[in-house]
Amino acid sequence: MAKRGRKQKYKLRNVACPNPKCTLYGKTGKGNIVSNGTYRTKEEATARRFLCNRCGESFCNRAGTIFYDLRSPEERVLMALKLLVKGMPLRGVAEVLEAKLDTVRHWLEVAAEQSEKIDAFLIKELKVSQVELDALWSFVKKNSLRRRALLWRAKFGSALPLPKNTV
Repeated sequence: MAKRGRKQKYKLRNVACPNPKCTLYGKTGKGNIVSNGTYRTKEEATARRFLCNRCGESFCNRAGTIFYDLRSPEERVLMALKLLVKGMPLRGVAEVLEAKLDTVRHWLEVAAEQSEKIDAFLIKELKVSQVELDALWSFVKKNSLRRRALLWRAKFGSALPLPKNTV
């Protein structure tokens, strides 16, 4: 005879609260995380939501990853990062993946913000070396500083000198 009522709860031993203000922040296996439903992503994949009973924070299974708040498939973002690591220019990656240039830039900026946390993941998933990743992050940092300098120059006029190696 089948049991009636709610389905058996998922074992959520590997999920931790992403809220830094929570007393159980980053701690797994404490029993504070419960399943809070599922939803369909843009690609029709099923994603899970969780709830921390301690602080009340609701979050999805992409929280704390480079894929959080991205509507693009994980495989597509990883492919873009791999092509960039291997030296392909941003425009080339955008053409190959049939994405907008700004979208590829956004993926790269999101990944760069978390570069310290995701290097091991990228080395494993993309099968690239630490040297290649270091080159990518230094390229992103250099171009970010260049873009910032150009914006300041446009905002405040040519009276301000540009930093060296920005043009």
